[in-house]
Amino acid sequence: QVHLVESGGGEVEAGGSLTLSCTNTGSIIANSAMGWYRQAPGKEREQVAGISRHGNTYYADFVKGRFTISRVSANNTVYLQMNSLKPEDTAMYYCALRQGAIVVNPDYWGQGTQVTVSS
Repeated sequence: QVHLVESGGGEVEAGGSLTLSCTNTGSIIANSAMGWYRQAPGKEREQVAGISRHGNTYYADFVKGRFTISRVSANNTVYLQMNSLKPEDTAMYYCALRQGAIVVNPDYWGQGTQVTVSS
C-alpha cells in the first residue's frame, strides 16, 4: 500500500518561499509519476506540478517560473520549491502518485499540508 506523507507547509508573507516534501513510506510502484495538487476553499482541486520517473516535468501556467518540482528516487521523495509566493497560492497542497508517465487522475493521495500566504 502506498503511503504518502507530506511536510513543509506553513505561513509565509507574500514574496517568500516554502519547500514542500512528500515521501512514499509504503509500497514502491515502479514507473510511477508523482506531483502536487492544491485546493483552496470553495474551489476545485487543481494540478500544480508533476514529475515522471525519468524526470520529465509539468507545471501549471500559474506557477511557471516560480515553483520547481524535483524527485529523489533513492528516498522515494518529491519536493516542491515554491518561490515568489502570492496570496492566491494559499491552499491545501496534496501530494499525488499515479502509475505511469503522468500524474493526472492520481491513484494515491497524501493527507495534505496547508500553505498560507499573507499579503
